[in-house]
Amino acid sequence: MRAVVQRVDGASVVVAGETVGEITGEGLCVLVGVTHDDTPEKAAQLARKLWSVRVLEDEKSCSDVNAPLLVVSQFTLYGDARKGRRPTWNAAAPGPVAEPLVDEVVRCLRDLGAHVETGRFGAKMSVSLTNNGPFTVLIEV
Repeated sequence: MRAVVQRVDGASVVVAGETVGEITGEGLCVLVGVTHDDTPEKAAQLARKLWSVRVLEDEKSCSDVNAPLLVVSQFTLYGDARKGRRPTWNAAAPGPVAEPLVDEVVRCLRDLGAHVETGRFGAKMSVSLTNNGPFTVLIEV
């Protein structure tokens, strides 16, 4: 699993004009990509990392300050544009594999005590955020 993590001062996801997920104040916007060999165990590992990684102000984690997370599925994180002019998506897991694993990340985060908002899997989403820093990090498990 691969996650692009941005420290934010608020973020939201809109689908067809409707806000489906939104966090306010300090938190993390997390774009999650799934590949073919990912497992529920990797999803749980990613959730633990997201909840405890010290990337907020004063080297705090979401668990330290009860900061919210906005989790958005994004298969394009496994795009490969090394050859030609058009990326390939061969490394991205198909929806029936990826969706339950993204849901597992969210479930595990909530089990840890996190407030989690989400996008809508497979939908055309507009993600808006205010990147605080700017601060962006890639996490792979």
